[in-house]
Amino acid sequence: MAIGEVGQTFDEINVTPLTDVFLVLLVIMILIAPLIDKSDLKIQPPETRHAKKSDESRAIFIDIDKNGSIAVNNHKIPPGAGPEELQSIIKDLQKRAGRDDVPVTVNADAMAKQRDVVAVMAAAAAVGIKRMRIATVQHGSY
Repeated sequence: MAIGEVGQTFDEINVTPLTDVFLVLLVIMILIAPLIDKSDLKIQPPETRHAKKSDESRAIFIDIDKNGSIAVNNHKIPPGAGPEELQSIIKDLQKRAGRDDVPVTVNADAMAKQRDVVAVMAAAAAVGIKRMRIATVQHGSY
């Protein structure tokens, strides 16, 4: 029987092309896998030299250092404190200012973890803060 004749049946599947495709995909995955790092985002904030802070009576300043320590208006929050404690401190400062639209400035160290910054932002948003800004690194001092 010649190739292409009518009535020809295939008894076996040719797996060579399938194997070639899988090998190519395996090589691609091996090459790309080390490049994927999902542990945290590596964001370098821009540096400023002449940034000014507003008057403390008109704003709330939240400082986050590289170890995850949080200070609100230069008053340290205990390390084991949860978001509820931070929310109550922000509410208290809102009441002292006599208004709900107090702006919040988050000063994060260049080496601070993103999860700490996001947790502070979420706590501020949970108490109704609408005006928030993230301050850039000021050469190690804020």
